[in-house]
Amino acid sequence: MIEEAVQLETYLPLSYRTPKERDYIRFLWETFNSNVEHGKYQFAFLAYHMLVMSFVYFNIWQIRLIRPGPFETAMIGFNKDVEKDLMNATSPFVFSAVNERSVLRFLKLIQCDNAKIGTYAKLVDERNDTAHANGNIFFNSEDELARKVRDVLRTVEEIQRHSAPAIGEGYKAFLIASQDPEEREYTDDAQQIKEVLVKEFYMSASDIAFCRDYDIRRLADEPGFAAIQTLHQKLGELYPSEEEAEAA
Repeated sequence: MIEEAVQLETYLPLSYRTPKERDYIRFLWETFNSNVEHGKYQFAFLAYHMLVMSFVYFNIWQIRLIRPGPFETAMIGFNKDVEKDLMNATSPFVFSAVNERSVLRFLKLIQCDNAKIGTYAKLVDERNDTAHANGNIFFNSEDELARKVRDVLRTVEEIQRHSAPAIGEGYKAFLIASQDPEEREYTDDAQQIKEVLVKEFYMSASDIAFCRDYDIRRLADEPGFAAIQTLHQKLGELYPSEEEAEAA
């Protein structure tokens, strides 16, 4: 088992909108672990790359929900059918219909520059080289795969750092929209957080950490600030940090 690989879980959603999506991610993890166990490291890399691209799609989904205007502008250059599909998407996996190099362009909306996106695109090229029947075995040992996993995780962590401001914007909008228990989707605080914030936005543990750190004093002028404080406190209770969980 490659211990570093499991770190990717921190950046994948805590819950999914459909069982099919949850089962797909579980299948990829099972495929990765099974191939590592049997020494099929090349196929393990393919499964891991699909998990990483899923992470990218979840991030782009968040951008689409949190920054819809810039997202729509960023679709200039796509044909009309693709634009329509992306704007009407009901699942992050709709982005898989777009060329992977092209879909990475959306990361510009979280301030990833062209140089960084070019680096991310090389991961796609490496996956393509690995997937083609070219007579080459690129990963002959667990150590080689582990090195690649570490490289990939550095990319994931970098993208996640860039997503922090957008997650903060989304959390602010959620708190403001949820400050009146009688007007929001669920009166129960925990249910509102789990169903509307975590599930709809495909929030990961890392995303939730950004939300826990959000300074709600910025919303002190909101008429329902007391309810906002309660919601924020409930988020911390539902999803405590590792240190808080260990101390409990």
